[in-house]
Amino acid sequence: MRLVIARCSVDYVGRLTAHLPSAVRLVLVKADGSVSIHADGRAYKPLNWMSPPCAIAEDDGVWRVTNRAAEQLVITLEEVLHDSTHELGVDPGLRKDGVEAHLQVLLADRPDAIAPGLTLIRREYETGIGPVDLLCRDSDGSTVAVEIKRKGEIDGVEQLTRYLVRLDADPALPHPVRGILAAQSITPQARLLAADRGLGCAVVDYDELRGLEPSIPTLF
Repeated sequence: MRLVIARCSVDYVGRLTAHLPSAVRLVLVKADGSVSIHADGRAYKPLNWMSPPCAIAEDDGVWRVTNRAAEQLVITLEEVLHDSTHELGVDPGLRKDGVEAHLQVLLADRPDAIAPGLTLIRREYETGIGPVDLLCRDSDGSTVAVEIKRKGEIDGVEQLTRYLVRLDADPALPHPVRGILAAQSITPQARLLAADRGLGCAVVDYDELRGLEPSIPTLF
């Protein structure tokens, strides 16, 4: 991972345009090729980013980060305060809480609850950057990667996107490969980003999967 702290301005050029005026920020370049711009706020959320795969061209204090859709993140470095690179190694991945882990077990037994016609190939299929929760096959014979969350948010969409890049390059899998984010609830922002990336969303009922009565009474 490369960490650059610099006074910089940032321009995003693509389907939309966005501009960050000059300020001191943290630029993260990860081993997967992603680039993100952070301020000293907003918790973990970047101000702007480019998801992998993308190419970085550095020239005279200007970085041009280009993805496969020819969108660009242009970072103009005015003053570099820190620039270091660190080898983090392979991360063991996030340990899921009890509900997420149990959801994975239940949905592995009933993948059709995610989408009609899905059948399970394998749980915890390794992508090289972490395991995707469920690897399935749809009725057309295509591969479907399912990432399971208790609450589906933008981070889940980003995680599934990274996995799909790896799975799409796996010659052992039937193609095309598509992805579905499955969760008990999914935020509007996550739905919007998922739709923009061509990913599906599925809301699953934990109690129903366990064979329990709904926690909220119904009239009929």
